[in-house]
Amino acid sequence: MTDKNKWLHIAIIIGIVGILMFSYLGSQPLMDPDEPVYAETAREMLQVHDFISPRIYGDFWYDKPPMYYWLVAAASQVFGGGEFAARFPSAFFAVGGSLLVYLSGRKLFNERAGLLAALVLGTSLEYFYLGNAAVTDMTLTFFLLAALLSFLHKNYYLLYSFAALGVVTKGPVALFFCVVIIGGYLMLTSTLATVKQMKAGKGILLFAVIALPWYVAMYYFHGMDFIDTFLGFHNVTRFLQPEHSSGKLWYYYIPVVILGFFPWTAFLAQACYTGWKEQGQERKTCTFLLIWIVTVFGFFSLSQTKLVSYILPMYPPLAMLVGYYFDKAWTQGRYKALKLSAIAFGGAAAILIAGLSYASAVVSAELIFPVRMIAGVLTILAAAVLYHSYRHDFGKVFITYVVGMVVFTAFLMLHTLPVIIPAVSVKPMVEEFKQQYDGQAPVYIAKFYRPGFVYYSGLAGIELNSEELAAAVLEKNDKAYFIVQKEKYDKLNSDIRSKLRVLAAHEDKILFVRDGN
Repeated sequence: MTDKNKWLHIAIIIGIVGILMFSYLGSQPLMDPDEPVYAETAREMLQVHDFISPRIYGDFWYDKPPMYYWLVAAASQVFGGGEFAARFPSAFFAVGGSLLVYLSGRKLFNERAGLLAALVLGTSLEYFYLGNAAVTDMTLTFFLLAALLSFLHKNYYLLYSFAALGVVTKGPVALFFCVVIIGGYLMLTSTLATVKQMKAGKGILLFAVIALPWYVAMYYFHGMDFIDTFLGFHNVTRFLQPEHSSGKLWYYYIPVVILGFFPWTAFLAQACYTGWKEQGQERKTCTFLLIWIVTVFGFFSLSQTKLVSYILPMYPPLAMLVGYYFDKAWTQGRYKALKLSAIAFGGAAAILIAGLSYASAVVSAELIFPVRMIAGVLTILAAAVLYHSYRHDFGKVFITYVVGMVVFTAFLMLHTLPVIIPAVSVKPMVEEFKQQYDGQAPVYIAKFYRPGFVYYSGLAGIELNSEELAAAVLEKNDKAYFIVQKEKYDKLNSDIRSKLRVLAAHEDKILFVRDGN
């Protein structure tokens, strides 16, 4: 394959994945509660000119290492702040991750398999979602992907460097995955002697130079408070104890992967099975990718705190296996497998359409029309995939999936998301609040909405846990504003509510004022 074709493929990946990741970054408000946390923390770093100790609401904040805050702060300096800047690092690394998958896949497998894998990754639903979100997961996934692929290509200094950057992005979990995945691979393939070639002495020193300075500085400035909160609570305790009811569900990530890897879910079983049974020169690569997948999936399934975004680091190896499988089936003319995957996709699309239709009818009448539009897109996509599959046209099947996802995500972002924004972002309520606020009275904010409120209003407010609402309302007689969950307001007895004046209500949120005497 000539360099001209290589650069053409890079342009195709940047064009398609870039459209998916950058087209919508600034079009919608930050979603509660996670996105505003990262945006506000980066903004406060810039305000106080302290890039060592993250803080929010003026208080030190030990939730995550600083990498994403640094990136958002840098993007804010370039783009002037706002939603686009807050999400820019995720979009940038999402495109970068697809390019890494291509550049590695073309060497590990072949040119076409690398291109297919990159487009599979870039058009999978959860990868798209997190590439458009101001959270750390895409950045961690990129550094972890770069580290593990560096190992496969025997670029060991890059392995240590990217692993260290992962540790500065989300903590020890990045190092854990590198050690377990690489160690498991070396043991399963009986190649432990490779350790002697990995330049461990210099590599560990390089890792320490990159990863440790921030941790040392934080311990120097904050002592055991940092250790107990960051390592003790946010790493150990959250792994051992659930923060949400989902942590008790051992199967939580099965439907997450099935939906999150859409539309390529129909190829998952065949791709993983092909990789497991591979006997050719690609066997070791497939084994490594499978160990990678199982390790990430198993670790987060065991974790008692579960979030949809945690599972993202397993998507790149899944995409590489699917790209390899699709290319192999294409080369060998496995038309039956192509038809079966098309039928499976049609069934999955039908279930998704039914679920969306039911949810829109139950949740909001405003969602019925955009959901019908999405259902129409999915129906056309399924029909086109089935048609080209029965005509044995692998190329058109793949193109249909890619183009279909570009269209599907456009409808999702432009027609569906705007309808649900009042339910997932406090920004519309903040705009109401600004029109009503007298500029002096205290403001009480439900904990869940506080990051977004602070980011969009510039006021820190007073954090209010839901069980404290009645006490806070009755505590004083002076004027005060409240933004809380509507269900919590509805539970207040009538005598208390008679003393309050509702100013606005958006979906699950309500703004009211206690006028005082």
